[in-house]
Amino acid sequence: MQLTQNLYLYSFLAHFKFLHKSYTAKIMLVAFLGTHIPLLSLLFSFVISNSYSWEMAIKVLVTALLATLIGTAATLYALHHLLVPVKLTSAALREYLDTKTLPQLPTEFVDEAGTLMADTSQTLHKLDELIDYISHYDELTGLPNRELFCTRLYQTISSSPNSQRMVAVMVLGIDDFTDISHAIEHQQVSLLLRSVAQRLQTCMAQADILAYSSGDEFAIARVEIPSFENVIKLSQLLLSTLAKPFSIQGHQIHITASIGITIDELNSLNHVDHLLQQAHIALYQAKQKGRNQYQFYSSDINEQLQERLTLENDLYGALERNEFIVYYQPIIDLSSGQMTAMEALVRWQHPTRGLISPAKFIPIAEANGLIVQIGEWVLRTACNQNRAWQLAGFAPIRMSVNLSARQFEKPDLVKLVGQILKETDLHSSYLELEVTESFLMTDIQRSVTTLKELRALGIWLALDDFGTGYSSLNYLKRFPVNMLKIDRSFIMDVVTNPDSGAVTDAIIALAKSLQLKITAEGVETQQQLDYLQKRGCHEVQGFYFGIPSPAHKITETLQQGSEKMNKIAA
Repeated sequence: MQLTQNLYLYSFLAHFKFLHKSYTAKIMLVAFLGTHIPLLSLLFSFVISNSYSWEMAIKVLVTALLATLIGTAATLYALHHLLVPVKLTSAALREYLDTKTLPQLPTEFVDEAGTLMADTSQTLHKLDELIDYISHYDELTGLPNRELFCTRLYQTISSSPNSQRMVAVMVLGIDDFTDISHAIEHQQVSLLLRSVAQRLQTCMAQADILAYSSGDEFAIARVEIPSFENVIKLSQLLLSTLAKPFSIQGHQIHITASIGITIDELNSLNHVDHLLQQAHIALYQAKQKGRNQYQFYSSDINEQLQERLTLENDLYGALERNEFIVYYQPIIDLSSGQMTAMEALVRWQHPTRGLISPAKFIPIAEANGLIVQIGEWVLRTACNQNRAWQLAGFAPIRMSVNLSARQFEKPDLVKLVGQILKETDLHSSYLELEVTESFLMTDIQRSVTTLKELRALGIWLALDDFGTGYSSLNYLKRFPVNMLKIDRSFIMDVVTNPDSGAVTDAIIALAKSLQLKITAEGVETQQQLDYLQKRGCHEVQGFYFGIPSPAHKITETLQQGSEKMNKIAA
């Protein structure tokens, strides 16, 4: 049924200017005409009839007129009040649209007008709840958003029966989330965030407030703080809970998180944003120190953040301005004592700050994505330099180049590596790519596939910083790598610390059992070298054999030879 067919009279009356904006006027006009048509008919009948005298006709007409007017007035009065439900409903809708004020319409009536009021009231209340949910809750996780977090926290503190206004505000961020989101499908990212939210909820006390902030970050407030250790225990619980693997659409996804914490008094609603900013600064510091840890806010951290922002601004365009330099560090074969490989390490020659450590700018480049362009430049430059040394008549050596997580997740990585090898005319057997176990664990199946494709090119693959991550032997067997590199953190006290010695011995034994070559990083003393030689380590690198140096310095070393290398060979 077409509803417009029943609106012909309404539509007709709406064309009259004095009736256009008033539904009540339309009803009143129709009622007036309806009650006066009989009177007009009677009047016309008396005028044309000769059956009555003029006196009688006038008397009858006056009486009929008065009765009609009284009846009309009563009818119009009743109609006016009967139209009140429609007018109230219209006014309620207009007020809600203008001021978002919910109507208080009666709901006890059951006729059409009563149903209209009840349905309108119910619909507006549901609509308001929906708008409130959309405005204050995250659709993906179902958690309160930042705005509602601030409001609830301030209301909770303000309504506290005691004068305690101290609150612990935390910002939790997933480590390397950008890399994870690029490595897996968008739907899996959404499911992962939802699972993280669900796990975090299991860690909350009754009075705690949990919210989804943005991206990979969650805000947490603890308003009942019996002790400082209580906040630490909550942080440790959150980190350990998220460290357990997530099963997302049949994939095992491992993540870690970092937490920034601030504890302070809350004096106003605006102060909540200030506390969140402090916690966010502390989160940045926690990520700078490494994964899977928490950090409390301090004013010194804020100064470091300002320096980081300055460096990030300068980093843009540094590649185009030719400010990067590749340094090379020798890798020594312990069986021959000869330099058999070289690791390419990027340095930033800042125009005013001088040589900047990669520890400062690489994390920034990883975060903003510049590492992809920088990494490609380093790979091409190192391959070119290795080929130049070969053409100069030096013995061929492997060139080891680090791959960042961002580079590894690029779908055209294998094609790019093959293209660079072709451009530089470097044989694939003289290129080694270093990957870290942390980003391999993000999507194991995809990592294995990419590694196999790289191996098919004929290049070497080394698992860098082995022992510092969380891979298991089962996963290690699946990674088609040629080498394991022992992290320098184990080597620096391998002689004096039994634990470091035990880990180093275990890694060497593991590599041998899997028929992998083993390289130890950070060798700085003869004692460390002796220890590694006795355990059967294949290769070493570190300051004991030379610091990372620019290409022309390495060329001189290749020409003149090294006394230390000759001593080892002897």
